[in-house]
Amino acid sequence: MRTSAGIPAISFASRRRAVGLAIGLALALVLPAAVPGQSAGTPATSASAPAPITLRVVGGLDGVNQFTRQEQPFWTQELPRLSGGRLRADIVAFDRAGIRGQDMLRLIGLGVVPFGTALVSLSAATDPLVGAADLAGLNPDIATLRRHTAAYRPFLEKTLRERHGIELLAVYIYPAQMLFCKRPIAGLADLAGRRIRSSSPTQVDWIEALGAKAVTMPFAGLADALRHGNAECALTGSMSGYTIGLQQHTQHLFTMPVTWGMSIFAANGTAWAALPPDQRTLLKQELLRLEQAVWAEAERETGEGVRCLTGEQDCGGAPGRLVAKAPGPADEQRRRSILADTVIARWVQRCGRSCADAWNHTIGPISKVEAKP
Repeated sequence: MRTSAGIPAISFASRRRAVGLAIGLALALVLPAAVPGQSAGTPATSASAPAPITLRVVGGLDGVNQFTRQEQPFWTQELPRLSGGRLRADIVAFDRAGIRGQDMLRLIGLGVVPFGTALVSLSAATDPLVGAADLAGLNPDIATLRRHTAAYRPFLEKTLRERHGIELLAVYIYPAQMLFCKRPIAGLADLAGRRIRSSSPTQVDWIEALGAKAVTMPFAGLADALRHGNAECALTGSMSGYTIGLQQHTQHLFTMPVTWGMSIFAANGTAWAALPPDQRTLLKQELLRLEQAVWAEAERETGEGVRCLTGEQDCGGAPGRLVAKAPGPADEQRRRSILADTVIARWVQRCGRSCADAWNHTIGPISKVEAKP
């Protein structure tokens, strides 16, 4: 079979094998192999005891608190204790495993990654539907985010299961993603013409509606981009920005939450079904508890991050001296108009009529913003 350009086409099965080989090699380099009935580095169980199951998990962004304080301790320390040794896990952050965030949803669906955390901003490249609850400009506070997520979650679960063969087990968020800038910013009107780091299509839409230039780049390259002048401003989490030292490269912070860095934790359907029923029940219960802890920490760190960045609080890292500016009424009005006229409109263009219908039956009635097909 050949493409219209005359280039030999690659079959889906061949692509799957190639992707599986590449990612399997990457994971093998960072995760110890699990021996059936024996977790790496632990003694074998007695013949009468059930063999322990070792899960291979790919987590969220390396180096931020969601991974170091929540995900990693849960899988490596808490889960073995909670399951009485029945379940153990090896976990690596996706950006340490050499996996592109844009590929995570597809790799979970293929079973290459049996259990994984996928950032919805990046997964939207595979399926724009997954990002509906965290569109840029939709959630000005965490209470609004909770309402929108609760309304959309049943539809998201059904879509992931039916369209991708994936079982949704948890929804995580990062601290509110705000604007870090080198030059003063009194309001959204000041951003016209500036180069602003973005991380998702809807952030690009939002930035362009302000008359600014969106520069899309991964989280790992953010500090260097500001240091070398490739971006004048950046959208990222308040505490995440402090953790990677953005207080050393910017001087101003506009505290309007634009997005919340939502991610989903999901299992490949086949891998999930292969677990004993009692262990699936345990995982669902404990992952809900982990989700609640992640949300509570993100809410706390949104404000704490601002205080760390402005020097109101000593957070143990490089001292922050940023000047923080809160949005005013004109900014809130513009946020809402950009959401309705640009962000949702472009999202529907990428996603299709089914997305407009899903929005209008779930988030639309709560947000009071209609998606027009």
